[in-house]
Amino acid sequence: MEQARLVISGLSGGSGKTLVSLGLTRLLARRGLAVQPCKKGPDYIDYAWLALAAGRPAACLDPYFLEDAALLRQFARVCAKRPADIAVMEGNRGLFDGRDVEGTCSTAHVARLLKAPVILTMNCAKMTRTAAAIVSGIARFEPDLNLAGVLLNNVAGERHGSMLRRAVEQYTDIPVMGILPRLRKNPLPERHMGLSLDEADPAALAVLDSLADLMAENSDAERLLSLARTAPALDVVPAPHEKKTPQHGPLIGYVHDKALWFYYDENLEALRETGAELVRLSLFDDKPWPDIDGLYLGGGYPELFADEISASPHLAHIRALSLAGRPVYAECGGFMVLCDALLLDDGPRPMAGLLPPRPRFFRRPQGLGYVTARVTAQNPFHPLGSVWRGHEFHYSRCEWPEGPLPACCLELAPGTGMYEKDGIHYDGLLVRRTFACWTHLFAPAVPHWAEAFVRACMDARASL
Repeated sequence: MEQARLVISGLSGGSGKTLVSLGLTRLLARRGLAVQPCKKGPDYIDYAWLALAAGRPAACLDPYFLEDAALLRQFARVCAKRPADIAVMEGNRGLFDGRDVEGTCSTAHVARLLKAPVILTMNCAKMTRTAAAIVSGIARFEPDLNLAGVLLNNVAGERHGSMLRRAVEQYTDIPVMGILPRLRKNPLPERHMGLSLDEADPAALAVLDSLADLMAENSDAERLLSLARTAPALDVVPAPHEKKTPQHGPLIGYVHDKALWFYYDENLEALRETGAELVRLSLFDDKPWPDIDGLYLGGGYPELFADEISASPHLAHIRALSLAGRPVYAECGGFMVLCDALLLDDGPRPMAGLLPPRPRFFRRPQGLGYVTARVTAQNPFHPLGSVWRGHEFHYSRCEWPEGPLPACCLELAPGTGMYEKDGIHYDGLLVRRTFACWTHLFAPAVPHWAEAFVRACMDARASL
């Protein structure tokens, strides 16, 4: 498989790799190239920004979710389904940072797997000659890594940039691909879970265009494109994507609005390929929902719109769907919408009332990182005894009514979940065919999920 490709990485979080990835993606897309954005690591917000920059869905390439061969097949599948002139992958954390001291699941590991040239973004604040030592060490640290260039970021001025360039080029053979000036203001707005995005706001495209202009004026985009084209062919066959078309497949709604918008495109794609028809819904309009067979509630920021959600007529619709036994699958923010109430600093906000906990919000994450889930109870979506991987990132913690804690369907190790008892962390509440958890899943890594969801919808329809 031939595909021009680059990996954008950095020394650490905050090095500027997101700025570079978004700016380069937007710049090349503006020039008429088809750019396939990819992201290593579970970050819905970066995915959404990359997708907006490219004008097409971003792909998840995460070595925790997928073993090496499966990750390669997934990359090949994305490139076959959406042919592109270049694939740009944004790494996460530092280039060699992984889950252990060996660098398991690092960006460097994925870059080697993809045989992709790596561009290192360096924050060069208050640094000159030391930059050369860092670049030299990075280039020699792990074998078989193609460190193809460096972008010097946060540079104070022309004199500073000139010294940095001379030092790197004198002491290493790694070319400098650009010198990005220090910006007085961060062009990317931040929220408590990362980069914020309102895709309906024209200002979002203006932000991306400003980053594209920054890259056009301060980097050698043509040279970066030429480097991407030097990536060798990959010996991989894309995973087949045969759409299953059961007769009268189910209609599954998914809420995608300003409160709930954390969805992997791969999850929606998996449902479609398993035979479902999807319809996008919102909690914030007065339009009646169609007669759906099932409902998918992704993550997001329900706490920022709690008053509007409390007043939404669609909460009653969600309750009716659940009480009628139609399948509802909710992750993180979607789970919170199903709860009795959200506990904010100025008081509770009633939610759908289908589940007993009341999530309370804190300034620091209450659940953060990758999880492994073992299924310990029967449910419509995950086979009993199955083990699958996901991730959680939430700033709220469940408060429960008095009495015994309800049984959950998942045991997490590692993971935080809804509560801990006797050293075991539990997640996954089940009421009728309504399943809710903090844990987000990535459908290609949990292949049973889409088929089980569709089958549950068909069974529910047949029983009505």
